[in-house]
Amino acid sequence: MVKIYVLDTNVLIQAPYAAECFEDNQVVLPMAVLEELDNLKKAEGERGASARRAIRFLEQMRQRGDLLSGVELPGGGSCRVEKNYVDVQLPPELSEEIMDNRILKVCLGLKETHEEQVILVTKDILLRIKAQILGISAEDFTTEQVFDNENQYKGRIEVYVPEELFKDFKKKGIPVQSVYVTDGEDGRIVPELTENQFVILKADQSVKKTHLGRVENGVIRKLEYRKSMPYGIRPRNAGQYFLQEALMQPAKTAPLVIVKGMAGTSKTFYSLAVGLEKVLNNPTGEYRRILVCRPNAQFDSDIGFLPGDEQEKISPLMRPVIDNLEQLIDSNEEERYADEDELRGKIEEIFARGLIQTEAMNYIRGRSIIKTYLIIDEAQNMTPNQIKGIITRAGKDTKIILLGDPDQIDRPFLDERTNGLSYASEHMKGSPLCWQVTMTAQECERSELAMDAIRRL
Repeated sequence: MVKIYVLDTNVLIQAPYAAECFEDNQVVLPMAVLEELDNLKKAEGERGASARRAIRFLEQMRQRGDLLSGVELPGGGSCRVEKNYVDVQLPPELSEEIMDNRILKVCLGLKETHEEQVILVTKDILLRIKAQILGISAEDFTTEQVFDNENQYKGRIEVYVPEELFKDFKKKGIPVQSVYVTDGEDGRIVPELTENQFVILKADQSVKKTHLGRVENGVIRKLEYRKSMPYGIRPRNAGQYFLQEALMQPAKTAPLVIVKGMAGTSKTFYSLAVGLEKVLNNPTGEYRRILVCRPNAQFDSDIGFLPGDEQEKISPLMRPVIDNLEQLIDSNEEERYADEDELRGKIEEIFARGLIQTEAMNYIRGRSIIKTYLIIDEAQNMTPNQIKGIITRAGKDTKIILLGDPDQIDRPFLDERTNGLSYASEHMKGSPLCWQVTMTAQECERSELAMDAIRRL
């Protein structure tokens, strides 16, 4: 049975093409949505760009037919604008001056005059609650949703290996069909391993013996950079060995690296260490510079109102990067902060020489980034649309590193299933050009207090 889907503005802001995602059903856009798009079209950052894309989509529809009557969509179904139902009565406690409530009026009107099921689609949880109170079906926009965090791709697995194969691992590798996991009842299951997936191998006759490897063309091979010490940093756990392997690989082999994990697992620290090793410590010409970007959780829109030039505007966002650089530039923990001016001078010199540059996300749009070691920190605060835009900006010999924690999202209308980091992780799974690893809570290296808090809080 055909359904009527009423779209809220925030759906179009996250996915300007959303109207094409409802198969053979009817898509309805209330006039209030058009007004909100009109108000947002000149906005800075991602909101304005998405609003303009949604408006261009509507213009294409208008050129093909009457939007009030409905225009057929290429993939089936139709899209139309609804200007009626202005006289529908709402409960007195719901003000008709609020845009969300005007959308509810359209939903109620359609429900009263149409046999088809009417469903409101919105990213706004409170609007879904108000819809339910009024007897209106409401749901989230699920097209770009991935699995919940617990079931998302981790990029790593722990398996058992027959003792006779374990001995020759470093010389020959191990075929993926030769390893197994247990089902808890002494049964053996051969797991389905993914290209570039990292593997902790345990000898089945002596589980204290372990090797670390990576899946490559159906064979689990040893880590190529396991003995490296980028910028003097040595891996402390399996996750950091995997992270080092992915980051040290050249851009031609691993142009995209996705790292998920909680704060304190050295995601940013290790990424900067490898970047400094490649650009400063042992410059081979592989990269021209390190470029660090960090999305502003407020859609990058309020950054333009801050005083100063671009670098002064974004410096508060980049403070965590400076914190990590302080530890990398001076590895002597006891003497590091003895002379604050000297330490600050060393960091300023790196920026002055252009070895590390920082930029806000909304300045990346439209650029082609060449021969750059590009770190996107806090990528969980990006939309899938933003992530697509960043990855497609990668030029020749550029390496993109996406870092973040899907459990720590500060941006409205995003969650662990709809954020850009998780979206990229699930959709790039299995690509030979994408290397992924999820750091575990046990691999937190920040402090004893941080580890204690992980266990207790």
